[in-house]
Amino acid sequence: MAENLKAPGCSLPCLMSWEQLEALCRREKLSCQQLGVNRANLNNYEVEFLCDYKKNKDEEFYLVKWKGYSESQNSWEPKRNLKCPRLVKQFHLDLDQALRRNKRRSAPKRLAKDVASLLTQKAKLRQSLQRWEAHLNQTRNHPGRIFVENTVDFEGPPKNFTYINNYRVGRGIVLDEMAVGCECKSCLEEPVNGCCPGASLHRVAYSDKGQVRIKPGEPIYECNSQCGCSPDCPNRVVQKGIQFDLCIFKTANGRGWGVRTLQHIKKNTFVMEYVGEIITSEEAERRGHVYDCQGATYLFDLDYVEDVYTVDAAHQGNVSHFVNHSCDPNLQVFNVFIDNIDERLPRIALFSTRAIRAGEELTFDYKMQIDPVDTESTKMDSSFSLVGLSSSPKKRIRVECRCGSDLCRKYLF
Repeated sequence: MAENLKAPGCSLPCLMSWEQLEALCRREKLSCQQLGVNRANLNNYEVEFLCDYKKNKDEEFYLVKWKGYSESQNSWEPKRNLKCPRLVKQFHLDLDQALRRNKRRSAPKRLAKDVASLLTQKAKLRQSLQRWEAHLNQTRNHPGRIFVENTVDFEGPPKNFTYINNYRVGRGIVLDEMAVGCECKSCLEEPVNGCCPGASLHRVAYSDKGQVRIKPGEPIYECNSQCGCSPDCPNRVVQKGIQFDLCIFKTANGRGWGVRTLQHIKKNTFVMEYVGEIITSEEAERRGHVYDCQGATYLFDLDYVEDVYTVDAAHQGNVSHFVNHSCDPNLQVFNVFIDNIDERLPRIALFSTRAIRAGEELTFDYKMQIDPVDTESTKMDSSFSLVGLSSSPKKRIRVECRCGSDLCRKYLF
């Protein structure tokens, strides 16, 4: 407590905390040298959110939560004193939704406790999601921004989840880095045998616009860190990361979180990688039993040439962690090799199967089964295990699908 505090130009009660004193100084427009409140920063007293509303005669009042101060310091302020039109607008949007839930058509002169409590919960949830959104954008290393939205319930950011940009290698696993690269000056124009795909007996996977032009099941070999071509080489696509602004949002039909694109995506365009921790199949089997009990898992088998490793994105992953299943998906899986020469450890890239509108949800098929294009040199039978189910034939528990597409198989597994 700041006992017997006396500051020039400030005659306020002495038995108050420094926070309370500063709040009163700003509210009463008083300068205080000891508190660091002066004319230059007098109006820096910021509204964090609005948590209640009342109408007295013809004047509207809002109960204000001040940024940096406890809720015990909330105060009723007339609307004319507030300079936060965005927060006022958001408050009334939340209020309308709360009134509809409570089957009220218009706001009463004083909000009921349950409605006011609902608005406070909503404001706190929005803050929590905004902090998480800021953290995601500080952590990402790709151009595409990440937004977060929940207009369905009060679930906040997922617990025990770390956003990562690249594979995390588990115990006992070593990534063999490329020792050589191509010497091309123009990888699309020069003879393909001299470029990375040609050296692996495959053709360049991309067009000059960066769109994939090979069939699912064929591998993609991008130029790597040892190559002489420039960073703008058209054979460098997946390594450039997510290019589109995406929104992680809470679905309204019980499918948990989902992801929608905020920009138009052309057909055959790279959208994102499926990123997580690389573990052995034995470790995946062990974790699968744990996830069975928890009711959710994110295990993706890397079985391009051999079923040895699995990607676990349950607790470490990127935006793909939140992408939902669909029996009629708009994303397709491709195996990609860049700086790693171990064909047992491809990078899992998701490309658009068609043009995707801005605002549309992104999905892929969790039980994707792709026949090999060339059985002697290519194999792709990637499977994704969700809701605690291993891709092993031993487990065939039927899980209802909620994708809602006309081609829905009714069950995920």
